[in-house]
Amino acid sequence: MAELVNLRVARKRARRRADDQRADANRLVHGRPNHQRKLEDAQQSKASRDLDSRRIDRGDGR
Repeated sequence: MAELVNLRVARKRARRRADDQRADANRLVHGRPNHQRKLEDAQQSKASRDLDSRRIDRGDGR
């Protein structure tokens, strides 16, 4: 006997699949938000400054 399919549930699944595919495509096109890029750049530069400020100068060129 054939398996019964609830059309409402099948439509919802298809719509979710299509929405997920569209979202993935948009993520590729648009990338990360500008505020997120600026925040990560600021965090990286602060970490670099903190590391440089704690560096011990031996005076022998290392």
